[in-house]
Amino acid sequence: MNAIRMKSKKYTDMTSEQYEHIMKLNQQFADEATEKYEKGCIEHGGGMWNMTKEELLDEAIQEAIDQVIYLMTLRDKL
Repeated sequence: MNAIRMKSKKYTDMTSEQYEHIMKLNQQFADEATEKYEKGCIEHGGGMWNMTKEELLDEAIQEAIDQVIYLMTLRDKL
């Protein structure tokens, strides 16, 4: 484990394998979130910080609905 990563390690009871796993997940999340954000900018234009609270809430609800639909469909396939 490199010295930079050790600095952010807060829980000493984590194994190096657990720590490397979370670091891999963090990087994967950052990569996927950046890609999704970029696609959203193209699709919706503008900046989400310019949306009203109501617009943000409505979009978040729509995303939550989409997530449940995907999860229910996956459950059916399993």
